[in-house]
Amino acid sequence: MSTLAIFGYGPGLGAGTARHFGRNGFRVAVIGRDPDAAAERAEALRADGIEAEAFAADITDPAQPAEVIARVAEKLGPIEVAVHAAAAGMSIRSASTRDVDPSALELPFALKVYSPIQLSRALLPAMVARGSGALLFSSGASEANLQPYLANMGVALGAQRAYVRQLAAELDGTGVYVGLLAIGALIENSAVQRQVDAHPELIPAGLELPRIGNDELGARYWRMYTERDTVEVEIGF
Repeated sequence: MSTLAIFGYGPGLGAGTARHFGRNGFRVAVIGRDPDAAAERAEALRADGIEAEAFAADITDPAQPAEVIARVAEKLGPIEVAVHAAAAGMSIRSASTRDVDPSALELPFALKVYSPIQLSRALLPAMVARGSGALLFSSGASEANLQPYLANMGVALGAQRAYVRQLAAELDGTGVYVGLLAIGALIENSAVQRQVDAHPELIPAGLELPRIGNDELGARYWRMYTERDTVEVEIGF
């Protein structure tokens, strides 16, 4: 049985991906900042018949990714698939591109650029050595499909996309797959979906956001992992 590790596990993308991979024979490492929430989510997977363990870690802290990866490997074995699912709430978004300053980029870059780099550096030596594995990253709508009210996130997602594309090119032929899933819809059951439903004023007037189920996202990640025929996939646009 192989191990799937979801970094930044939440009730949206993380849960949908865990269920789909778990039903296809993977054990799951549930990794999140809140140890109680991680424990509850791992227990929910076990109730569905999926082997799962909880691990507490904040992957925006440069010291923690390598440490939690070691804990996962000790308990569940080598990580075959790593999903970077960490996201931020609407409260960190800049109102427009003209409002973006260096401070507005700190958390977006920590989430979507620096922590993916830290995870990749920690995971890749073992994956390349055994000639197998996958790094799957999540992106959003605010880079390829411009949304000025998400301006600071868009800047970070542009940098993330460049990093993932370059990494995928360098790893071609090693047996390690790198993929980026850009999600252009509100994920049902996610924290952001609940925040937007509670505060619709966070979305510009007249903008209708489509919705997507987390099981659909899990299935799409599974196709990316098994088919390995493209680096970038868009869904929900």
